[in-house]
Amino acid sequence: MCSSDLFDEILLDGLDSIARDAQGNLVLVLHTLGNHGPAYSKRYPDAFRRYTPTCDTTELQKCSTEQIVNAYDNGLLYTDHLLARTIEFLKSQDARFDTAMLYVSDHGESLGERGLYLHGIPYPIAPREQLKVPMEWWLSPAYTASFGIDRGCLAAQTARPWSHDQLFHSVLGLLDVRTSVYEAALDVSAPCRR
Repeated sequence: MCSSDLFDEILLDGLDSIARDAQGNLVLVLHTLGNHGPAYSKRYPDAFRRYTPTCDTTELQKCSTEQIVNAYDNGLLYTDHLLARTIEFLKSQDARFDTAMLYVSDHGESLGERGLYLHGIPYPIAPREQLKVPMEWWLSPAYTASFGIDRGCLAAQTARPWSHDQLFHSVLGLLDVRTSVYEAALDVSAPCRR
């Protein structure tokens, strides 16, 4: 199997042995290929081809908007599956670790809105579709207890506009890293920790 035939789920292979052999705290960073265009149909296995017809070429101009959106949505379905599997893995580690997951996309994607495709339009004029990205947090009950996080408060943070500017400080906060470069005002969970 060549690397272009691999899907993001391969990142989960071997995590159990990494966790089993870990000494002390453990931070894992999984960098997914995700739903990167224009080859949306290559980002998920056939089992996740729920929405059809799909655009099965990188030449998006040869596809209808419906085909492009369907291929993209199948990729989102697969990403949801990957995140669910990641959470299941984290739950399986409850006996040894207080587990948490933070997922964030690096950019949004235009799927034909206003004649635009993919991403990369300069920020000041980029459409909302390229700027708005998902961020998902999952925290185990043991993690929220150990780190004193108020789940209701954290859920309320979703109403605020956040950006990638907060990612660095939020990760430091989640890991309880003490450093002079940390800014609590840029940490999503700071107001929610005891």
